[in-house]
Amino acid sequence: MVIGIGIDIIEIDRIKESIEKFGDRFLNKIYTQKELDYCLKKNNKYQHLAARFAAKEAVYKALATGWDADVSWQNIEISNEPNGMPIVTLQGKLKKFLHKGKDLKISMSHSRDYVACMAIVYKSDSDK
Repeated sequence: MVIGIGIDIIEIDRIKESIEKFGDRFLNKIYTQKELDYCLKKNNKYQHLAARFAAKEAVYKALATGWDADVSWQNIEISNEPNGMPIVTLQGKLKKFLHKGKDLKISMSHSRDYVACMAIVYKSDSDK
């Protein structure tokens, strides 16, 4: 059973411009160190950073949490399985949204100029 769905699309240049304008202040507000270590070593680093930004937005929408002082961008970390599949790790206050029987999946896609991500929170039929 689907509990929540979120989707986001962003222009890769928008992330590039934010990084050029705000530098480390932007990077350290949005991304975890693990995400930065992964993305900044890539040839197409802005595409990877934009994908993680879109994924975080989609996850927030799927969880339907809203913003408050106890939730930060870094409470959502996007990484990859060895086969390349993106995975989400929730930290802090957001971690409690996924309890027994609930899971979160994301899918990311990109073109030359845009990145999109979809997130789905679901409960398995066996846990009804």
